[in-house]
Amino acid sequence: MPGRPLLTGFAGAIAMASAMGFGRFFYTPILPGMMAGIPLTAADAGYIAAGNFAGYLAGAILSAYGWAAGRERTVALSALFATAALLALMAATTSVPAFIAIRFLAGLSSALAMIFTSSIVLPHAAGRSMVSVLHYGGVGAGIAISSALALFVNTAAGDGAHGWRVNWLAGAAIALAVALIVTRILPREAHGAQRAIEPPLTWRLPLVLVTASYGLFGFGYVITATFLVTIARQGAAGPLVEFLAWFVTGCAAAVSLLAWQPAVRRIGLSRSTLAAMLLLAFGVVGSVSLPAVAGTLVGGLLLGATFMVVTAFGLQIGRNLAPESPRRAFAFMTAAFGTGQILGPLVAGWLAQWSGSFTAPTLAAAGVLIVCVLLISPLALRRL
Repeated sequence: MPGRPLLTGFAGAIAMASAMGFGRFFYTPILPGMMAGIPLTAADAGYIAAGNFAGYLAGAILSAYGWAAGRERTVALSALFATAALLALMAATTSVPAFIAIRFLAGLSSALAMIFTSSIVLPHAAGRSMVSVLHYGGVGAGIAISSALALFVNTAAGDGAHGWRVNWLAGAAIALAVALIVTRILPREAHGAQRAIEPPLTWRLPLVLVTASYGLFGFGYVITATFLVTIARQGAAGPLVEFLAWFVTGCAAAVSLLAWQPAVRRIGLSRSTLAAMLLLAFGVVGSVSLPAVAGTLVGGLLLGATFMVVTAFGLQIGRNLAPESPRRAFAFMTAAFGTGQILGPLVAGWLAQWSGSFTAPTLAAAGVLIVCVLLISPLALRRL
């Protein structure tokens, strides 16, 4: 039926909103309340965040094998229900090791839900770019909705010793509702031809540069993505600005891939990626160097406008540089990116614990982003 592709795109969008916007990124707006209410140290917060990104990396690697063939829908739905359960479990403890374990499993579930939902939805997007735009826009929409939920809960229930628990339970309720809806409307798997075995990667210099840049980008973006609302809290920007910083991030992320398409057509993928990295570096510096209100809002806006763009465009560049082994390139780049994501919160937590604020780790992240720009510059000059 004519409306079915868009309905499929909607199923993908709300699945991505739940798995990524809530399952992966809801920690960001809840973290300040956890640090104050439990309390947690900055190093504790970094360990918990790193646990989630380690789980995401494990899920991405696990998904590369053929164990789920023919069961993609079952795995995707199971991961969505697991996301809801794991969000609720975060309210049941104050133990840092337990938090790390729960967030590891949440990262694993996020990756499985994202990858296998995408494997069902995207084949339905053939010739319909709006379906894929809707699908990936769900990540930003989930971030925006989660920020609104956190503001509502903090206003209604209070952001004191237990407000963070109510946030996790409210997020779990939304994730459960999404899982039930997706169960009803997500279509069955599209059956395609068997995949051919790819040859080993040939590590030419351009592919080495883009993989190294991509891995460092995982480090460079994730510190702001994890601690932006905490930075706003430490700067006494106020609850409304804490909400707006993450809300703006989500809204910008929801439309970012579509908004950058004219730039891709005009200057190409590598130059667009370089420009996005530079914009993000500016936003990362601004988040701690501008006055608290302006800094967190500018930082959130530029984070949302760029992080999904660099993530998607970087993978596309890697696949273009390895046309004979695109899935292997995807796997290596994802592993590099995931490693950077794990190290980022750990280093940020240690530096913040040592220095007393997130300024030092944030500036370190900006420096890493500049290295990313330098690494990818030869590709941009040759317009690869």
